Amino acid sequence: MTSRPDLLQGLADARARRVGGALGRRTRTVGRDVAAPVSLFVDGRRLLDFASNDYLALARDAAVVDALAGAARRTGVGAGAAHLLGGHREEHAALEEALAAWTGRSRALLFSTGYMANLGVLQALLAPAEPTARTTPALCVQDKLNHACLIDGARLAGCELKRYPHADVEAARRQFGTRPGAAAMLATDGVFSMDGDIAPLRALAALCAEEQALLMVDDAHGLGVLGPRGAGSLAESGLDETAAPVLMATLGKALGVAGAFVAGSASLIDGLVQFARPYIYTTAMPPALAAACLAAVGIARDDGERRQRLLLNIERFRAGAAARGLPLLPSRTAIQPLLVGDSVAALQAAQTLEAAGFFVPAIRPPTVPEGSARLRVTLSAAHVEADIDGLLAALSRCLPRSGAAS
Repeated sequence: MTSRPDLLQGLADARARRVGGALGRRTRTVGRDVAAPVSLFVDGRRLLDFASNDYLALARDAAVVDALAGAARRTGVGAGAAHLLGGHREEHAALEEALAAWTGRSRALLFSTGYMANLGVLQALLAPAEPTARTTPALCVQDKLNHACLIDGARLAGCELKRYPHADVEAARRQFGTRPGAAAMLATDGVFSMDGDIAPLRALAALCAEEQALLMVDDAHGLGVLGPRGAGSLAESGLDETAAPVLMATLGKALGVAGAFVAGSASLIDGLVQFARPYIYTTAMPPALAAACLAAVGIARDDGERRQRLLLNIERFRAGAAARGLPLLPSRTAIQPLLVGDSVAALQAAQTLEAAGFFVPAIRPPTVPEGSARLRVTLSAAHVEADIDGLLAALSRCLPRSGAAS
């Protein structure tokens, strides 16, 4: 009988190596209270939460919660089927229309998660829909710090994936030069989830126009926070549907709910309905969630005061970190990473902060490159000055001074 490697043992061995290298991951079961938007409870202890992507504090907003509850009473708690099999409800259609209008796109299409949205778009555009449609693989050029789902999407599409050093437009140009005749896309995060900086979107759009390549932007961390009326990083950069044909953004970060959407031309959306497998072959998001998202869109779009509070919190945190010489990476978004370098040191710093009453997880490889472990601080419009000042004081006690914060 043929002897085969044991797959479960292989997984167990890989886990042991990761845990032994101070890179193990684990879930933490936390409690939350709708009346305390920046707090969570771990093992009965109240901690100030500086890890949430709920940038506008909408996850527990009364109007959003009421919209969800009201829709659930009307429609139930599940869609019951995929969008194409009777699961597409009035709540979904209304949300798609609002998202398209907000982002300045012709149409929008809902997905159940951002991961599924990116897999669906990349597969539909980069993998030939029919075996004879393309004789050579397409080219996908990506920033090396892109989110994992963009990288996975390109790999699953069977295209040639070329990656360029972070935010290096000339390096991206060189990658296009390796396949001058191939159908091509450049995919990038708008706001990078672990560094908090913003892609050079105007320069990338100009490069794509020169190269006749399609530009796709994942704006998961920009929507609701950046640009006029919070319409995102593309709106801030002044890039319309022609300059940036594919926009993906999520509904579970600044909007505080769940799900994702892709926005663009009618042709793009109609094509995704035909060929995006993660859209076609999964149950639609609960219509009550779509109703909650619609309420959140209205608030995020029209309540500029929330964005102003968030901006002031970012400025206060950065000024305080600079004054203390903390090793802060350059970022003007709600994501404020403090570079530690060593994974063990990052874990110890996170544990020290937790003992002091602050929840700030350590981010380690492979989520970030080797030698760049960090504390990822995320700020919210609901944080108050005392929260930020308290965190800064705790950070100054557990991190070395860099003298180079910017």
